[in-house]
Amino acid sequence: MEHVLGIDPGTRKAGYALVSEQGGVVARGIEPIEGLASRIAALLAAHRVSALAIGKGTNGQRIAERLAHLGVPLHLVDERETTLRARSLYYAENPPRGWQRLLPLGLRFPPRPIDDYAAELIARRLLALEGERGFGS
Repeated sequence: MEHVLGIDPGTRKAGYALVSEQGGVVARGIEPIEGLASRIAALLAAHRVSALAIGKGTNGQRIAERLAHLGVPLHLVDERETTLRARSLYYAENPPRGWQRLLPLGLRFPPRPIDDYAAELIARRLLALEGERGFGS
């Protein structure tokens, strides 16, 4: 089975999410920029990855340059609104409890960084584009 590895690059850390062509999340996490290349290399060694989908916002081009040697096609993907949508995705998987469930989504802040959820959305965007053209072709 083919996978897309989404990466939400930042200046100090990057979220990553390995998403199957059916849309299921196989792995996700957040890694300091210094350790990102080795984490991505380990994921590539363990899974069939057809493409890296890198958010083309903050630090995207630099991360693409750092990962180019891995031999997997790189795609810079529009990451507009992924952080806001990542918050919704996080709370869909981790519903707030107690009084926090009464707060509107705009007033809730996850208890941890959600760069990995943004990376999932970036991977899904590439999958949607590839689906229009035929995945892996």
